Amino acid sequence: MKILLAEDSAVYRHLISGHLKEWGFELVIAKDGGEAWNLLQQPGAPTLALLDWVLPEIDGIELCRRIRKAVVSGGYTYIILLTGKDGKNDLVEGMAAGADDYLVKPFEPLELRARLLAGERILNLQRELVEARESLRMAATYDFLTRLLNRGEVMALLDRELIRGKREVRPVGIILADIDHFKGINDSFGHLAGDAVLIEVTKRLKSDLRAYDGAGRYGGEEFLLILPGCDLATTIRRADKIRQMVSTEVIMIGKEARKVTISMGATAAGSDKKMSAEALLREADTALYRAKANGRDRVEGRMSTVVSA
Repeated sequence: MKILLAEDSAVYRHLISGHLKEWGFELVIAKDGGEAWNLLQQPGAPTLALLDWVLPEIDGIELCRRIRKAVVSGGYTYIILLTGKDGKNDLVEGMAAGADDYLVKPFEPLELRARLLAGERILNLQRELVEARESLRMAATYDFLTRLLNRGEVMALLDRELIRGKREVRPVGIILADIDHFKGINDSFGHLAGDAVLIEVTKRLKSDLRAYDGAGRYGGEEFLLILPGCDLATTIRRADKIRQMVSTEVIMIGKEARKVTISMGATAAGSDKKMSAEALLREADTALYRAKANGRDRVEGRMSTVVSA
């Protein structure tokens, strides 16, 4: 663990740094509050800070306040105040400013080590809580296999993009894509092989998407793509490019190389009229059904516009 020591006393810098290095901590030293604050703004900044109360430029109390105000945009910094003040009011002032712990000089080395170990334990617990919260967010938002948005989230995104498109007077392209003969892959090679195909197809689908396009797993082997700013012709053109990217290179299924294709139904919400997400998806689904009926590995649009393989 990396520790910041902000201390203007050369004697205490020497004593504390010696102990910390002996205990296996990585140490960054600042001789005044201004230097300490700058160090805490850097990428990979220390997550535990030993701050002397009395420092040139910015004192320890003000540093505590600044760190706590900045915590919204960064990770948590555990703060231990070092001071010669031992009054109860001083303790309250330090903790109210944002300090997590308080150590009165002079202190025993083992007391310092105990406080550092407690701080390290709390930081580890905090990191585990953040990771758990992120895992829950991912589980609620993304499909666990493909890492695309799940059905609920991609539908919510579609609603937002339709509202934005109406407000900004721009079209929104919609594509429904379905892997051809996917049941046959599962039946012949097993579900693990089917999962591997889904993952690889997902990579190829995403490779031609812009940063602000949306992609979600709409069903078992069905995907929904949202293309802001794309009219029907552009949506069909982009869909066909994606179709080609999926089918051009074979996918290894076990020891067998197999060409995997997708069928796609494309539609678009024009900027001249309001269309609901449900109506658009019905049109895209109808176009996808035509693509399947007309031979698969193709794109069809809602106005009987066809792009063949």
